[in-house]
Parts: sequence; structure tokens; C-alpha cells
Amino acid sequence: MRSRFRPLVSLVLSAALLLGCVGCGGSAKAPTTITVWNYYSGDLLSSFNALVDQFNATVGKEKNIVVESFNQGSVTDLEANVLAAAQGKVGAAALPNLYSGYADMAYDLDLLGEVVDLAPYLTAKEKAAYIDGFLAEGDLMNNGELKVFPVAKSTELLYLNATDWAPFAAATGVTYDDLATMEGVVEVARQYYDWTDAMTSTPNDGKAFFGRDALANYLLCGAQEMGLTIFDAENGVMTLHFDKDVIRKLWDNFYVPYIKGWFGASGKFRSDDVKTGNLLAYVGSSASSPFFPTQVMTNDAESHAIEPAILPCPSFAGCTPVAAQQGAGMIVTKGTDAQIRACVEFLKWFTQPENNIAFSVNSGYLPVTHAAASPDAIQASGLELTDLITQVLDLSLDAVEHDALYTTHAFPEGSTARFTLQNAMTDAAEADRAIVKERLAAGQTPEEAESEFLTDEYFDQWYESTKAALEAYVG
Repeated sequence: MRSRFRPLVSLVLSAALLLGCVGCGGSAKAPTTITVWNYYSGDLLSSFNALVDQFNATVGKEKNIVVESFNQGSVTDLEANVLAAAQGKVGAAALPNLYSGYADMAYDLDLLGEVVDLAPYLTAKEKAAYIDGFLAEGDLMNNGELKVFPVAKSTELLYLNATDWAPFAAATGVTYDDLATMEGVVEVARQYYDWTDAMTSTPNDGKAFFGRDALANYLLCGAQEMGLTIFDAENGVMTLHFDKDVIRKLWDNFYVPYIKGWFGASGKFRSDDVKTGNLLAYVGSSASSPFFPTQVMTNDAESHAIEPAILPCPSFAGCTPVAAQQGAGMIVTKGTDAQIRACVEFLKWFTQPENNIAFSVNSGYLPVTHAAASPDAIQASGLELTDLITQVLDLSLDAVEHDALYTTHAFPEGSTARFTLQNAMTDAAEADRAIVKERLAAGQTPEEAESEFLTDEYFDQWYESTKAALEAYVG
């Protein structure tokens, strides 16, 4: 009888010992799980998920942290989902511990008391490792806080169809140097329109040369180059500066060449317009480089291969260049101390040079630390980079090092104000160019068709209405 009970006693004692180990905080302790929402796509999403897996298998395993990544679609979808979660809307998911977003998104959530200041979780030495301007963007109230943690940044560059540029340059004598300033771009665009117009017997059918993604960057950074901060935000309060002479120069170097047909836009992005042959060049994000086309589709049956040229973003003549600073960071939401510390642990690991380079550079984004944001560090990483990405990174790093970096500080409805400014000029340019084309088709000369839109009175009317619309966001 006694021998039959020995295995049972042994089993009970083993179970008791196991439970005792769990109670004493042994290896079976539940991990701290944090959720992260993102809007990445393509290679960037694959890279991010691979790094999350790597963290979970290494540092996460060692420190009992598990990161779970969830893609939310577009940045608009992500923002809507985050706000719905923060506001407790019916059907909304729980607020993530961490999400990718911009300063304006962080500001909106911060007003609800849901954003964590990460500054106390970093030592002075750790902060010094990051590029100053990238950290400053996350200081929403300019008071030393860190509400947006930098993970990858981008700036703007000029992309050119070098293949179709070559015959134009040979015929007219223009060079890449002529594209260093906005005034030079306008003059080259004029020559390109005239050169293509002369190729056919149909009058006034020249082609547009240049276009812009994110026109707000042109307006905000261009004004900054001329010493004007249009949206001057401090502690969440915006003061509008809308100097008429500065705004007129911005108008003359975008709106005017647009209605003349020298600048243009037709596709969703300007890279689409290069692909269809409707543009030869555009300014866009360094992170848009993978989308530059490899061929021009002139029609359904005809296409030809093209090679890109990547050049610095043009600035205004006589001004110190100002580079747009872009790219979402990571925002930590309120949670337990263990969850917040787990988020910080992941972010510190994620922005270590080898990890940050692996995440960012193949998509044209810049690493965020001094140690990683250098050609030597990127080359030493062992990543196989295309010639295009190499050019993009070299020019972007040069802009970060030598140009003034600019991004607007957050304020209520900051994104809406930005779009109001941008749309005021693009809507006017597109609508008035359509009228000009109708008049040309009806037999008017360019001078007759455009004259209404090139007067001081017409600009004044646009200026006053735009200023009034922007004043709604003041204070």
C-alpha cells in the first residue's frame, strides 16, 4: 500500500515547489506586454516587425518584456483610432501603450492627459546621443519635456528625370547648378515650357517642368529662409506672422509659374507625374525615393527607361537654406510604471545605431542619433544600398549637418492650419490654371489669358482672404 502512494506524494510535493517558485517571482512571472500601433507600409513595415521580433527574442526575453505590433493602415486611420480609443468611443480598441505619430497628434492626445513625458527616463548622456533638433520637436511646450520620441526622420530633396533632362540641357545650356535656387527652378521651368512648346505646331502646349509634394513645406520653410515664422507657436499658443512681401515672393515663385504652365500637378504624388511624363522634376521627401519611377509611360503602348538625379532642395537666392524636418516619432501613453519603463526600454534599444540604421536607411529615412547619422556608420552597417538610396542619404545627412532644420511647434488644430495655408495656394493655382487653359483654347494669347491673375489687386485679394482664414487658429 505504501509503495502505491509514493508517486502521488512526490507529485504533490513537486507541484507545491513549483507554485512556491512562482509565488517567489521565479521565471514563470508574467511578462510586461506593451502594444504599439503604427502606420508603416511596405519595406518599412517589414523592417519594423522584424526588429520587434528581434527585440522580443533578445532584450525582451532577458527583461521579461513582450512587444506586440499592430498596423492601423494610413496615418489618418491611425490618428482617428488613437483619438477614438482615448475618448472611450463605443467600439474603439484600448489605447496602445505606444504609437507612431507627429507632434500635432501628440498634442491632441496630451490635452486629454494621456501622453507620458519621457524626459525623466533619459539621462543627460542618453539625451546627448540624439540629434538636438530631433529631440526638440518632441518638446511640445518648449519646457524641456519629451512627448514624442524620435525614431526616424526625413527631409526634402529635388528628384530629376536625368535621362530626359539631357537633351533639354544640351539644347538650352541649363545645368544642375541652375536648380540650386527657387528662382533658378522657375527660370529653368520657363525655358523647358518654351522648348517643349516649340516641338509641335500647336501653340501654347509646352510641358510643365516642376512640381511639389507637401507645398506647406515650401511655404513654411521658404518663409523661414526669409526670416518669417508663419506659425509661431509657444506653449501651445500660435501667433500668426504673415508679412505681405514675404508671402508675395512665395506666390511669385509658385503660383505664377503654375498658372503659366511651367509648374504642374496631376497625379496623387509628383513621382506619378514624372512616371507619366507630365513633369521632369519635383521636390519630395527623402523617404519617397523608393517611389521614383524607373521608366516613363508616355501612353499605353510606349515607355522608356529613365535614370534619376538627386539634388539638394532648392532654397531662395541669398538666403541660408532651411531644410524641412519630417518623420513621425513614437508617443507613449499613460499606463503602469512597468509598462512605461518597458516602452522606454524598447525605444532605447530600437534607436541603437545598428537597429536604427537597419530600420530607416533602406527607405530613405535618417537615423536619429549622432553615432548612426553618418555615412561611415551606415557604410559599416553592412547593408546593401542602391545607388539611389546612397545619394539620398548623403544629401539628406549633409542637409541635417549644414542647413537649419525646421518644423512647426504644436498648437491646437495645427495640422488643419497647415492644410488651410497649403490649400489656399494650391486651390487658387489649379483653378486659375484651368481658366487660363480654357482661354488659350479659345484663341487668347498667354498674355491675355493670364493678365487677370498677375495683378497686385488679385494677389491682395488672395492674401487678405488667406490671412483671415489663418487668423482663426491664432491664440
